[in-house]
Amino acid sequence: MLELAEAQQRILSAVGPMPTEATCLGEAFGRIVSENIFSPIDLPSFDNSAVDGYAVLSSNLAVAQAANPVALQLIGKIPAGEIFQTPVASGKCVRIFTGSPLPPGADSVAMQEDTAPAPEKPDHILFLDSTRPWENIRFRGEDVKAGATLATRGTRLGAGHLSLIGAIGIETVGVGRQPVVGILATGSELRPAGHALAPGEIYESNRVALAALTRRAGAVPRVFPLVADSLSETTSALRRAFSECDVVVTTGGVSVGELDFVKTAFQELGGKLDFWKVSIKPGKPFVFGKLGEKFLFGLPGNPVSAFVTFILLVAPALAKMQGASEVAWPRHTGILSQSLENPGERRHFVRVLVDANGNVRSAGTQASHILSALAAANGLVEIAPKTALERGTTVSVLRFD
Repeated sequence: MLELAEAQQRILSAVGPMPTEATCLGEAFGRIVSENIFSPIDLPSFDNSAVDGYAVLSSNLAVAQAANPVALQLIGKIPAGEIFQTPVASGKCVRIFTGSPLPPGADSVAMQEDTAPAPEKPDHILFLDSTRPWENIRFRGEDVKAGATLATRGTRLGAGHLSLIGAIGIETVGVGRQPVVGILATGSELRPAGHALAPGEIYESNRVALAALTRRAGAVPRVFPLVADSLSETTSALRRAFSECDVVVTTGGVSVGELDFVKTAFQELGGKLDFWKVSIKPGKPFVFGKLGEKFLFGLPGNPVSAFVTFILLVAPALAKMQGASEVAWPRHTGILSQSLENPGERRHFVRVLVDANGNVRSAGTQASHILSALAAANGLVEIAPKTALERGTTVSVLRFD
């Protein structure tokens, strides 16, 4: 039985990046950049106003104040997207709007709130406050210089990246291809939601949860029909899934029971098992293997075990296959609002709820079949074997929601 770190290392050593592809910016959220992205232009690409107001020479307003306003002649206006060619001379001003290019000669923008129309001179504006040189001006290239790196290879693109890349005019980006993940659930007792149950049957829910986690990991889920507990049906289902997918994730059928056929069926197809069993709770029965250039992740059938092993062992592999430089899911610290204990021999990943203030508590009963605690949780806290964590302890929380 492997320790978690060794299992993770063996999986990540076995998987490699998928081929790259180009995608339009509108479809790139959450995708992994396959090459460094550089800016072809300065951002902003010209000096422009940060506010609505008037472009002026700051020296003209050195003594301006509400009790002693300064009047300047209005010689034009600059809507955003237009250029004003006439230099702003002493005693003159130009109406300007947020984002409008700064006219030649001006070295400051007075805010509209600090001005008023001149009652007796319709072509003049009264300025009620002074301005400093270059006040309220955004300078060319102050955000991004041409040639600057916007995103490095291996970065997962968030909404902020997309906004920045779009602002410098890039339409498509190179990204790692998303693995297609086949999801199989085995068990003759399983029935899909919406069907009547006979005595002894249960509704299957692992596939919908694992499909959601697969999408969260940036991959593409493909859910297959339920598989009965027989070697022939398991082999047939695996054969089909591997023919259509890059990765196959199964739930159930990987323990030591007489009706656990996943390992045998996988080997009959020519698959090579790397390891079986990981020293964690929940989730000890876990299979990893390779068939050609494709991979099998055999998860336990208990819902919580399947959920936890996917996060710890499958999701990092899917991230690496897409070329991610950071493969683990986010963690943050929190403070225990109650004590947590692990009296067992395996490291335990406890389902916890973290509130908005960073307080961490158990989400409920920690048995591997208890879905209500999983639904109430938004993270996991790892507790070493034979360890008790007292209330007030700072812990690291692996977040999944």
